Amino acid sequence: MACDPDFVDGKHWAVVNTHSHKEQLAIEHLHRQSFEVYCPRIRKRISHARRFVEVERPLFPGYVFVRITASGDQWRPILSTTGVRTLVRFGNQLGLLDDVFISSLRARERDGVVIAPETPYQPGQRVKLVGGPFDGVTATIISSAEKDRLVVLMDLLRNSVRATVPQNRVMPQF
Repeated sequence: MACDPDFVDGKHWAVVNTHSHKEQLAIEHLHRQSFEVYCPRIRKRISHARRFVEVERPLFPGYVFVRITASGDQWRPILSTTGVRTLVRFGNQLGLLDDVFISSLRARERDGVVIAPETPYQPGQRVKLVGGPFDGVTATIISSAEKDRLVVLMDLLRNSVRATVPQNRVMPQF
């Protein structure tokens, strides 16, 4: 994000904060005002009615990106758009993103959904926990969880214990 004077020429992306779960409403109303809007989406697996289903959700819940010319006041109508809470600003300066960020997200899209990078860990893989209270304990990966976490099964005191740990707290067991 930038708000320096060297960044104000040309078209950039403003970050729009929407009301809770109102991204689609904000997108529709911004489109009616002829704004170019981008809301990257991901596929999530959720539990619904005692079964798992895949749904599309915003990659950044509560935020969408609007392409604007930074040098003008063209962004002011965005503030009174249905579904919009505010714009990300630093004082009176807009927090702007360069096209490179949005282009990199769009480059990772497949069928309108941003594809997450592959995790280096696979279910069934043996790992060693690093740091924290379980430093040195060997575990087996059960699955990947949200926000770069892994669900592991540890053997502690002759009992199997299930835990969720950050991915940066494990290393492959050789």
